[in-house]
Amino acid sequence: MSENALPTRRLGGLDVSALGFGAMVLSPGVYGEIDDARGERALLAAVDAGATLIDTSDGYGADGHNERLIGRALRGRRDEVVIATKFGFRLPEGVEPHPFPVGYAFGELAVNADPKHVRGYAEASLRELGTDRIDLYYPHFPDPQVPLADTVGAVAELVEAGLVRHLGLSNVTADQLREAHAVHPVAAVQTEWSMWRHVDEELLAAARELGVGVVAWSPLGAGFLTGKVGTVEDGDFRQHMPRFDAENHRANNDRFAPVRGIAGELGITPAQLALAWLLDQDEHVVPIPGSRTPAHIRENLAAARVRLSPDVRDRLSAVLAVTEVSGGTLL
Repeated sequence: MSENALPTRRLGGLDVSALGFGAMVLSPGVYGEIDDARGERALLAAVDAGATLIDTSDGYGADGHNERLIGRALRGRRDEVVIATKFGFRLPEGVEPHPFPVGYAFGELAVNADPKHVRGYAEASLRELGTDRIDLYYPHFPDPQVPLADTVGAVAELVEAGLVRHLGLSNVTADQLREAHAVHPVAAVQTEWSMWRHVDEELLAAARELGVGVVAWSPLGAGFLTGKVGTVEDGDFRQHMPRFDAENHRANNDRFAPVRGIAGELGITPAQLALAWLLDQDEHVVPIPGSRTPAHIRENLAAARVRLSPDVRDRLSAVLAVTEVSGGTLL
């Protein structure tokens, strides 16, 4: 075992590091501009520091950019990682967009999870990633115009064909998780969860009952919980998030000051405390923080080894119970 190996957790039939890496940040148009060389260095820093779950999507960056960057960076190291990707958010020409409502400023996203397109999505992702299999494959959003069972059935065919190893679900309800699991076993459900976004308790209960792992996206609140986010610049996706407009951002900074204070007392960063807290919520949750800076990536992943005392758990619970967030939800 590598000296950098992190504690592991189980997502259905997959063993992964307790903290994964969310690769969305490595594409331009997310948190401002970034070049590919910097993105590849960041990804390799995460793998070198022990992250074995790499999360991407066909819709991150233009024309498959994020998947392509990952495939290039991991050439020769493919077997060291579990690659999770998502589909139905990068629509080829001629594929009808189906509106999916979101809490971002623009109000909706365009998706299409029609089963007739699923194999084509997977084959495109396999080409971009430069691999012969996808370890964990998620419909990015449940398509409002397509029965989820039909989408899941199409992924099940890919599992049988050997192109996909495990089915995941992203941004679904408890009922949708149960519906999908009845068609084909679900290894993991991905949902937004952090100190400033409460998990759907019914979804969590269903995942526990069914033995489904939970992948927490935006576990640092789109960077807010690091305590380092200042003005959101042009080209940064957070301009579309009401929580980051000037007034809400100031209010949220004030309200989360006690959490940052506890981190200071413990001698860890606010990001490490936020991740350690999330890991402490459930033994099957795997957060996927992302960063472009190798030092921050190593810092984040070190949170997998932080243990919170009962006293700290109680203090955080008391603080978070009365901490309201201004600006609605991220999704």
